[in-house]
Amino acid sequence: MKYRILIEQDEDGFFVTECPALPGCVSQGKTRVEAIKNVQDAIKGYLESLKKHDEPIPPAIEEEIIEVTG
Repeated sequence: MKYRILIEQDEDGFFVTECPALPGCVSQGKTRVEAIKNVQDAIKGYLESLKKHDEPIPPAIEEEIIEVTG
């Protein structure tokens, strides 16, 4: 499954990640790579918790990249 994440660098230099499709699913890391790995783990845990509690799983995203000329 694929989920969109947001990545921002905070005032202390840490990278903070959030998955908008999963409310409250937030993580961080000292580097961008570490933050992405950490949020992947957080998303896995979040989805496991939803399954355990028989909650609906938000659908994965599908996106396309288009080129606009002009």
